[in-house]
Amino acid sequence: MGYPERLLAPEERLLLHRHRHWKALVAPTLWALVLTAASIALYAWLGAQDLDATLATVLEIALIVVWLILMAWLVVAPYVRWFTTHFVITDRRVLFRTGVFTRSGIDIPLARINTVQFRHGVIDRLFRTGTLVIESASDDPLEFDDIPRVERVHSMLYDELHHEIEDDERQ
Repeated sequence: MGYPERLLAPEERLLLHRHRHWKALVAPTLWALVLTAASIALYAWLGAQDLDATLATVLEIALIVVWLILMAWLVVAPYVRWFTTHFVITDRRVLFRTGVFTRSGIDIPLARINTVQFRHGVIDRLFRTGTLVIESASDDPLEFDDIPRVERVHSMLYDELHHEIEDDERQ
């Protein structure tokens, strides 16, 4: 699903839209498997016990409630956070949006960007991801973690900055 073009300024062109790298979803997926397997094992163990029917029902309901709470906190929330986080580059600016109920965002006009850097370690290089660091005219550097294909994004952003500088010089 692309970034909604209706949120862009008139005649602004979308160049890139990314969510965080899928590696951010590995831990929540593992949590889902572990929580579900543990809950099934505990449910089977409870079924094998000689418990009063009322107590067994209460314990089963408690198990389901705990499973639902942990799944919401450790699995659903990270997936929703991943899905609602957008890193966008247009021909005019860099946008970063995140949040569900409380949305927050950063817009950096290309003309205000001084330097663009990327950083990725061995694991990030295996996953083809990394951190993009953007330094603007007056702010501290902004770091955007888990950007897929960070080297390509860095190169594309640098090219856009170069075009922006050329356009300014012509005017």
